[in-house]
Amino acid sequence: MGMDAAACNKIFCKTIDDYHLINQVEAPLANPYPSGTIDFLLYHKCWVDTVQWHLEDLVRDPAIDPVIGLQLKRKIDASNQLRTDLVEQIDDYLLQWYSNKEQLPSVRINTESPAWAIDRLSILALKIYHMEREANRKEATPEHQQRCATKLTVLIEQRTDLSLSIDQLLDAIQAGQVRMKVYRQMKMYNDATLNPVLYQQKS
Repeated sequence: MGMDAAACNKIFCKTIDDYHLINQVEAPLANPYPSGTIDFLLYHKCWVDTVQWHLEDLVRDPAIDPVIGLQLKRKIDASNQLRTDLVEQIDDYLLQWYSNKEQLPSVRINTESPAWAIDRLSILALKIYHMEREANRKEATPEHQQRCATKLTVLIEQRTDLSLSIDQLLDAIQAGQVRMKVYRQMKMYNDATLNPVLYQQKS
């Protein structure tokens, strides 16, 4: 597999650049990686994050038509569910990859699965991309540019630290020091059998 945080960051940057060549939330996904690979899942995951980033921008327009705002909110809800599904698919891939690793007697469980840490790495890539644009936005004031440049430095440091943490986690799983244990998110608000607002309408 050869996956590490650097490989994830490379795919995330490519995904964000690809999206901004079109820069439309309705743009179709054109995943350049073979289906069934971890690269395919990472690209798809970051594409969903990128589209949702821009949906979140649109829905915050104070002059938005309420009908359009509700439509965007529905899209954001669907995107959140797809994001969760993709994170779980990444974890499933990794769980299968590491399934035959011998575990040490002192094996421990991490507080989060690798895919949820990778999810945060994808969001960080988006924050860095957009903060860099703000730091270099020509029509912005010098004060705005400086504030954003300062924030950008922190975000880049955060990505470095998170990348190291992900690599350390994957290495520990590989060495049998950490056991992958994956829990499903079990989101309830999208489930018509679990959300009382939805299931009471059918009674």
